[in-house]
Amino acid sequence: MVPDPLQYYDLEGYLLGEVRRRLQSEKSIGAFDFFSIVIWKANRAKSRIAKRLRVRDPQKRTSLEPIVRDLTRSLHDANDGQTRLRILIDGWGFMLPMATAILSILWPDEFTVYDIRVCGELNGFDNLDNLGTFNKKWARYCEYRDAVRAAVPKKESLRDKDRCL
Repeated sequence: MVPDPLQYYDLEGYLLGEVRRRLQSEKSIGAFDFFSIVIWKANRAKSRIAKRLRVRDPQKRTSLEPIVRDLTRSLHDANDGQTRLRILIDGWGFMLPMATAILSILWPDEFTVYDIRVCGELNGFDNLDNLGTFNKKWARYCEYRDAVRAAVPKKESLRDKDRCL
């Protein structure tokens, strides 16, 4: 599904508006919308992520549309944020920056993008991907998210706090 070019021109607005609404109504999003999130975070990563999805797909499909539909449906159906992040990291091999970017678009009140520049502003939280177990990563990510919230108290949304930092 290709959006109206004028709507897509503001990519972040499109993602936070249309893509989030589509996830809520359809309980999944397609490859176009998913890769729009990937492009928003790191355009250079799209080919590598497409390859990873194909390699990690339990059914070994080559078409990204059904793979992404199943992946995002599992995110939608998950009971909590910890499970959603675990699906992306342990199940699909995403690194924390991309996993949190995807989740910050789909659940912006619950997730903030793990970003090295923000780590610099907060004077900490470097290398969370290297902590070993998922539970250690989750615990430190929660501390990071809390630090982001505390660092910019005058802004309500996590996304606005990200922008400020």
